[in-house]
Amino acid sequence: AWFMVLIHGAFIVFFYQLYFYSPLKTMVFDRKLKNKVLKQGFLASKVPQDLDAVVVGSGIGGLAIAVLLAKVGKKVLVLEQHDWAGGCCHTFTERGFEFDPFRCVVDQLINGQLQWEPLENPFDKVVLGPPENRRIYPIYSGKKRYIDELKKCFPGEEKAIDEYVRLSKVRNKDSVYLTDVVSELTQNKDLRAVMSYIFGTYDASFSLHSLLLWHYLNGAWYPKGGASEIAYHMIPIIEKAGGAVLVRAPVNRILLNDVKEAIGVSVLKGQEEVHVHAPLVISDAGIFNTYERLLPKNVQTMSAIQKQLSMVQHGDGGLSIFIGVDGTKEELGLKADNYFIFPENNLDELIDGYMNGNREESCKKVPIIFVASPSAKDSTWPERSPGKSTVSVVSFANYAWFEEWKDDKVKNRSIDYKELKEAFINSILEAVTEIYPKIKDRIEYVDAGTQITNQRYIAAPKGEIYGVDHDIARFNIELNATIRPQTPIKNLFLTGCNVLWLCWSADILNRNLHLDAIGLAKRVKNGNKKKE
Repeated sequence: AWFMVLIHGAFIVFFYQLYFYSPLKTMVFDRKLKNKVLKQGFLASKVPQDLDAVVVGSGIGGLAIAVLLAKVGKKVLVLEQHDWAGGCCHTFTERGFEFDPFRCVVDQLINGQLQWEPLENPFDKVVLGPPENRRIYPIYSGKKRYIDELKKCFPGEEKAIDEYVRLSKVRNKDSVYLTDVVSELTQNKDLRAVMSYIFGTYDASFSLHSLLLWHYLNGAWYPKGGASEIAYHMIPIIEKAGGAVLVRAPVNRILLNDVKEAIGVSVLKGQEEVHVHAPLVISDAGIFNTYERLLPKNVQTMSAIQKQLSMVQHGDGGLSIFIGVDGTKEELGLKADNYFIFPENNLDELIDGYMNGNREESCKKVPIIFVASPSAKDSTWPERSPGKSTVSVVSFANYAWFEEWKDDKVKNRSIDYKELKEAFINSILEAVTEIYPKIKDRIEYVDAGTQITNQRYIAAPKGEIYGVDHDIARFNIELNATIRPQTPIKNLFLTGCNVLWLCWSADILNRNLHLDAIGLAKRVKNGNKKKE
């Protein structure tokens, strides 16, 4: 089949397009023009003929695999149930303020069209303790700067810091808890917390934590023009190959033939089903949605599928706060950096007590708060929204606290739900205004997105924002050998944060893309040296 073995010439074209970017285009700020790309509504008449693949979900995993296929000439249709394409890389506007739940992206997938804004250095600040005993530890990019500044903050801990950095570079501790590593290195609880702040918990794989640490040691960046630029530049690549990205296209089931092979999907359009056929179905909807919602009941019970489901669990539900403020970043003291706020340095105890407590008490003591100002990170913001600024907050909450309202209409939920949401907002705002005191009296808009908000807008089964739980069990050898892009259903594949989509691309191209990517990076580096 074509999707298992592609000719060598197609592979060369693929990497040629990765390596040589298109000329940089003028940025588009007109929302109506951008919406023509990002908000193309589903109609049966818009479905391209003779599709090579259909992708369920337009998150970065879905768009990425669609772009990779498009780059080798395949016609792909991406279907998104929401009003905007992009998943967590979309933007939305409320009362004149633009917000985004932005996460990450790979630049080569957009032909070099995305421009990046560097964050401040320090790019992160770890805040520990209550206001009366607050300690703020700056995190710098650059290996030497990171180490030197950390040693300034923790005199006498030089040996522990050096060993922590050394171990993090080795990255051979998939089955070792982060807490075990940092506890052996130091007795200083503040230093332990700073060494673990990215996850906000010690109960994580040290290797995964190390990957994130070293990623940001190379610097932190934000997409110029906002998160919607990502999907905006990926979609034309898919369209150029004859494909399309259509929104308001809720896939309600995967179509199977008599021998249980995937042959397409069904899209619910009003009360009618529209069948879209393709020889390949790729789901970016997550393992739980794919297996438990999109497959027929008699297929869900297959032992191979049940085995995969038994090996993973839902990740923690995300809680987001979106704040619109009157004033410029200069007036409000907002900078292009991030704050990680913890009420104390005993991270696991704080989080366990919070997640296992009752909602009335837990809403008063949120143990981890990520705070940033997207507007302060984007140099084009004043042109799009002069005199306005935004602050975004990300935290976590227990899905059970909000579950009783999951079937209520979005704009008509009960007063109890609104009061609980307001309690979380007020508690978090108190911590945020301690960091940004100048915004306190200039807030014009504030709202929260709970787990059931995530269910509605990004189809997260339990409101999770990072898919399955990426705890230490997630890196078990048997699990990773079992849950792969290939599913037990022929012609059905998984992509996105539940699997490594690079592996999936490798299956299609019949190449080891990890080694190819390393080679590409070396060629780019050597090319830059020659230019210098």
